[in-house]
Amino acid sequence: MQVNQYRILVLNPGSTSTKIGVFDSEISIFEKTLRHDLDKLNTYPNIIDQYEFRKQAILETLDEEGINISKLNAVCGRGGLLRPIEGGTYIVNDQMLEDLRNGFAGQHASNLGGIIAYEIANGLNIPAYIVDPVVVDEMEEIAKVSGVPTIERRSIFHALNQKAVARRVASDFNKRYEEMNLIITHMGGGITVGVHKRGRVVDVNNGLHGDGPFSPERAGTVPAGDLVSMCYSGEFFREEMMKQLVGKGGLVGYLGTNDAVKVEKMVEAGDEKASLIYSAMAYQIGKEIGSASAVLKGKVDAIVLTGGLAYGKKFVKEISAYIDWIADVLVFPGENELQALAEGALRVLKNEEEAKQYPTKKSAMAFLRH
Repeated sequence: MQVNQYRILVLNPGSTSTKIGVFDSEISIFEKTLRHDLDKLNTYPNIIDQYEFRKQAILETLDEEGINISKLNAVCGRGGLLRPIEGGTYIVNDQMLEDLRNGFAGQHASNLGGIIAYEIANGLNIPAYIVDPVVVDEMEEIAKVSGVPTIERRSIFHALNQKAVARRVASDFNKRYEEMNLIITHMGGGITVGVHKRGRVVDVNNGLHGDGPFSPERAGTVPAGDLVSMCYSGEFFREEMMKQLVGKGGLVGYLGTNDAVKVEKMVEAGDEKASLIYSAMAYQIGKEIGSASAVLKGKVDAIVLTGGLAYGKKFVKEISAYIDWIADVLVFPGENELQALAEGALRVLKNEEEAKQYPTKKSAMAFLRH
């Protein structure tokens, strides 16, 4: 008998919380954010050691809500810091688990997503997946050349949300994602502008601590010579310099807050400095999108603004004024990560896509380069 509905458990671990959801195919039937006690989390030597504690919290919550996990068809977790891979839905396998546990590309709460998904799914004899982790790398080789031979531009961006929104836009155009050229900008704590060329993100700024527009808490591209001078000024240790770029950069550095809503209120109250800095962030985003359109040689089907900052109508209007001559500007506020995870797993369950195996050939080549 053909199955029409697939029940999928999705997990998105954050630093002090875990977002969980249960979907019947595309329809969310339950979502909740589990807040974890910071003192409890601090008892674990490493982030990865939290997996059993978080897994039990998830299972207990599902039981309290009366959700029978034996009816699940799959479990899907947020992808972590893995080797560079192309976009898509990946089956959680032994090599992935090893890289997540060892922190191959760094320790982060998102590494727990694939591990917990596997632990739950394995006990139910169902598949575990991850979808479009931040390390998705589909950049063309020409885009990776930085100007310094020992430094390669890296692809670290909001792949999950960008790819999910891209598919929604394509559907609205009655086309496949692989048939469209899109520029998608995720605007949150970090800001990434992705060039989506027929289903692949061929260029994107490194939103972690690399380049691109400054954001609520990240510096983005800064004058290189002045940055070098700061590094050798004797005023900062390495960790302090990194904090200047990620954590104390952007809006935080200029205005003392990463809360865009608070900044908008400052602007409305007539704060001239807040007005300048907020407009400068919109300016830099518009400029980055303009650069991205050059990659596509002007053949852009649509420009998409998404993420939390896309709720700011005035902010969106300012950005649009710089770029609406390139293509229509579409706005998809927020970051529907749980929905995106469910949709990624569902495409595989419905045989619309084949689950990919980790690592890929690209992962191996990138590993050899580094």
